Formats: sequence, structure tokens, C-alpha cells
Amino acid sequence: MTSEEFDHLYRGRLEKLATSNLSDALDKLGIAAAVIGIVPQWGKTKVIGRAITIRMIAAGAAQSKAHLGVDAIFSASPGDVIVIDNRGDLNNNCWGEILSMGALQKKISGVVVDGAVRDVDTCEEFGFPVHARGTVPITARGRIVQEAWNIPVRIGNIPVLPGDVIVADVNGVVAIPAGKIKEVLDAAENIAAKELAMVEALRAGQSILDVDKQFNYEQMLKS
Repeated sequence: MTSEEFDHLYRGRLEKLATSNLSDALDKLGIAAAVIGIVPQWGKTKVIGRAITIRMIAAGAAQSKAHLGVDAIFSASPGDVIVIDNRGDLNNNCWGEILSMGALQKKISGVVVDGAVRDVDTCEEFGFPVHARGTVPITARGRIVQEAWNIPVRIGNIPVLPGDVIVADVNGVVAIPAGKIKEVLDAAENIAAKELAMVEALRAGQSILDVDKQFNYEQMLKS
């Protein structure tokens, strides 16, 4: 699926859904794809796009011909998301202002990092969404290097393949297998519609007990 096909078929639909809607749909379908603890490092940004993956490793454990992320950024299409597997490491930075500006130049949607980042204030000035587990001030140079890119990675306990669909917002991250995107979207839209109807019923004055009984909220993912 090209970036143009993804944008035409799915981006608009995904923009209307939260990761919580998508996570519920994934649960309903029996697909493990939700990542906890990776959140926007500034604002309430939302990132949607096809995954361009990177895996990090300790400096000296592998030879790296270029600075981390450079190859992935250069090869990305507009709307893609950079996904970095740094095994949840909160002691070493693997994204900052230079990479953010390079990604902006390529019209990349944002970055999702299983680990720490830096230069968040500058990234905010640029308007580039950065989702990670935390921040540090130190450089990656001499500490970690890019082991490989455009390969299978793991974010938290979730496998991510190049081209999988990433959605990240204030609630966390979902990594939807590319081959399941239509099925997940259909289920998520159905769930979101039911929840909207519940909210509207509450706004109209119905009690929470009546609404729960009417919509069978506890069993909603089974219907």
C-alpha cells in the first residue's frame, strides 16, 4: 500500500478515531496491538501513518554508517511515521531537533519512540509531533547507534512491521497490522458510534444506570 493509497482510503477515517476506539476494536478482534506509556512530549498531538521502522543498539555493538534515523527519514514518503525501537531505554536519547527538521522537510507525520528523546521545546517550535516515554538532555552519539532500519521491531510488547499503520495520541499508541486495517477500522467506527449514542443519551438526561442497561456497555465488545 503506497502512501497515496493509504491517505485516500484510511487517513480521513483514522483522524476521526481515538486510539481508545481502535484499541477496543483490536480487543474485539483478538489482535494485540496497543502500546501503553508512549505519549506526546508536547501538546496534544496526534500521529497517523505507515510505519518506517528503526532499531537501536549500544554503541560498539554494531557498525553504523550514518547517524540514527537519517536513512529512514530520507526514504520516507509524506505522511509516514518514524517508529524507533530503543527497548524502552530512558537513559539515552534517540531523537532531537535536527532529525525533527529533517522529518518536517519530508512531510513525515511524526515520530514514535520506545525510549527517550530530547530538544522537545524546539520540536514544539517546529510543530513536529514527538511521542515517546520521556526526555533526557544527553546526546545519542557515543552511546547508542542505529542497528538497522525498515525491519521488524517491537514497541513495548507489540511487534511492528514496516508499513503497519501507526496511530498515536494522548492515550498511547496502536500499531495495526497493515492487512487488518479495514477490519479494525470498521469495528472501531461501530464502537465509536455506540459510545457517541451513549454520551448523547446522558446529555439528554438519561441516568447512567438506564444508559448502561440500554447499551449493555459491559458486553459491548462482544456484540
